[in-house]
Amino acid sequence: MQEYKQTIEFANGNEMASMAIKQIGYDLMGYYPITPSTQIAENLDLMKAEGKTDLIMIAAEGEHSAAGICYGAAVAGGRVINATSANGLLYALEQFPVQSGTRYPMVMNVACRTVSGPLSIKGDHSDIMYMLNAGWPILFAHSPQQVYDFNLVALKLAETVRLPVVVAYDGFFTSHQKRRCMRFQHDEDVRHFIGEKNEPYPFFDMEHPITVGSYMNEPDLINNRYQLHLAMEEVKNVLPNIFREYGILCGRSYEWSEGYCHEDAKILLVLLGSSFDTATVAVDRLRKQGKKVGVLTLNVLRPFPEEALAKMLQLASHILIADRQDSYGGIGGNLSMEIRAVMQKYGCAGKVKNLVYGLGGKDFYVEDAIAMFELAEQENAINSYYYGVERGDSKQAVSEQERFFAPLLAEQTRISATVVKEEPTEKEQISENSQITRAVDLQGNKQVIGGQINQTTAMPKRLAPGHGACPGCGIPVNVNMLLRAIEEPVVLLFQTGCGMIVTTPYPKTSFKVPYVHNLFQNGAATLSGLAEICYRKQEKGEIPQGDIVFIMVSGDGGMDIGMGSALSTAMRGHRLLLFEYDNGGYMNTGYQYSYSTPKGAVSATSHVGKCQYGKQQFHKDMPQLMAATGIPYVATVAESNPVDFIKKAAKAADYAKKEGCAYVKAISACPLNWNDTPDKERQVIEAAVNCCYFPLYEVERGITILSYNPQKNGKKIPVLDWLSMMGRTKHLVKDEYKMVVESLQEEVDRRFQRLLAKSESPYL
Repeated sequence: MQEYKQTIEFANGNEMASMAIKQIGYDLMGYYPITPSTQIAENLDLMKAEGKTDLIMIAAEGEHSAAGICYGAAVAGGRVINATSANGLLYALEQFPVQSGTRYPMVMNVACRTVSGPLSIKGDHSDIMYMLNAGWPILFAHSPQQVYDFNLVALKLAETVRLPVVVAYDGFFTSHQKRRCMRFQHDEDVRHFIGEKNEPYPFFDMEHPITVGSYMNEPDLINNRYQLHLAMEEVKNVLPNIFREYGILCGRSYEWSEGYCHEDAKILLVLLGSSFDTATVAVDRLRKQGKKVGVLTLNVLRPFPEEALAKMLQLASHILIADRQDSYGGIGGNLSMEIRAVMQKYGCAGKVKNLVYGLGGKDFYVEDAIAMFELAEQENAINSYYYGVERGDSKQAVSEQERFFAPLLAEQTRISATVVKEEPTEKEQISENSQITRAVDLQGNKQVIGGQINQTTAMPKRLAPGHGACPGCGIPVNVNMLLRAIEEPVVLLFQTGCGMIVTTPYPKTSFKVPYVHNLFQNGAATLSGLAEICYRKQEKGEIPQGDIVFIMVSGDGGMDIGMGSALSTAMRGHRLLLFEYDNGGYMNTGYQYSYSTPKGAVSATSHVGKCQYGKQQFHKDMPQLMAATGIPYVATVAESNPVDFIKKAAKAADYAKKEGCAYVKAISACPLNWNDTPDKERQVIEAAVNCCYFPLYEVERGITILSYNPQKNGKKIPVLDWLSMMGRTKHLVKDEYKMVVESLQEEVDRRFQRLLAKSESPYL
């Protein structure tokens, strides 16, 4: 067998994964952006825009659906790829045994990252260990070169044993750090190595139809699991041959486990992932001092390479196993527990210690490896403990927290907007200082009296100025505008996103009111549980009575992955307010397109090239989806129309505390990713309203009321005038994209005409 031609790349792990995926010629990628794996989809979308791949790329609304897309495509006989990290992996977890249990091959790259909470986007191994029992072979790469090589090996393995395979590597270390790598020069050579795909049971053979995923009882289920066990055992026979064949082609040979100076080592350090390369430098230093030390790592996590490891561990007298993950309540991380089991099974006599290190992406230096070698041979060293922990003083932490600002009490906010339900001809102010009163008209709808900007400037901000948002960011503007109109105490829940990240960097917080965070997909459900317990405690007299407005703040695509939770919360009728700042993309992960991104817009997953013009679909109409649930109040607001914003916020808060769920959506500027300037954002927002891309209206008790009609005011502008103000859509002014602009204009006009029709009829 002859070696194939190769070329040099200076690239990181994600880039090498993308190159491998492109060269393999996959049919479909189902994915959802999550740091640090997102670069893979971004790179592939750029290749697709440039016509370098015909890969079908489907951006799901969340990782669970992405896994479902991949499963369906695999059942259909396609070659399928996915990439994810951390909580995204966990969100999709229930899908993975489905794929292995029905024996459909695919490959998934996992850029390993900390599982929250608290939220951290840095790298450790707490996510990949959840895959140990999913029935997927797991290859673990410690370098960008291995990421490329293992992606090729993984697909050949997957299709040989008919199991889905994971290629795992360290997030931000291996995924983002560039190294000198080699790849095959010609795609044809890669495809020749992998071979043709064989489908023993073609799904679309209409003359021989099959059923996939039958319902099973005993003894069939245990037989199915036994077959899965046998398939994993087959990996033990097949993988060495694939490694050997691949090594002949590229000159890079791989084994189950990999060691450095381990053959005669008396002290062995066992590490997983990128730490292995750092530890080899420590080995060189200590060897010069005459110390017989060595380091081991695993290239394969499943099936666990017990025989290979046992041989490498036999001669060592002291062994330290370092886990970048903990199995809480166990005797260390999963790696250490499994290696201990191997040593007991094969009679390895070395003294074993284990520790947990590097969680949350904590850097691992050569000095750390040297310290671990020293711990390995210390007779009195503690067995099974955390390395690199810095214990804080809890009393001091509380004291520091109190220095930031005092809590904002209810009496301090009774100076701005209020909502009171009264008879049609009456109105009343809650406090002497209130500047806005609320009444109810003859139809039972709420009306706001007052609400001028100068009347609300005295409202203390619940969100303090001390946050890390980008200059011109619309999130703090919109959140503070919303809260200006609410005199009652508020409880805030932020879903994951820029708004959460820039306001709560531990140990500081920007909030003067009770605040909680939960992940993208579950914010509304979390807030509903929180609110219901509050109401229960008030009924029992366990906490003081009084109005509290529960508010969820979502954006950065949170109403894509979190849409199901939000819609269900609305339909259950919980008394709370769902507030969406719509900045038109997944901004907190580097701006990938979301379902609310304008058609034609450039993003990291909707590039412009000879084969692509930006995002392919129209923006999602979330207010109409929420209105369809039948909740009492839905509204859209914009900072360019502040009085309208404040009045709607006051109404929404009143509905939320008295009657049921309310939803308010604001268009929110993002200068960094809209590619415009902070000082122009108010004009950009106003143009979005005036071109009717973002119409201002409310749906109160099922009745649509148009708040602002730019046609009547003579301010209606073409959609292209708005698009031309942002770098992300400026390319659409070119004649070659005329059809895209025309289709967007037609859709915007259609939606606005529907709103006009609804506003003129109580039945629409």
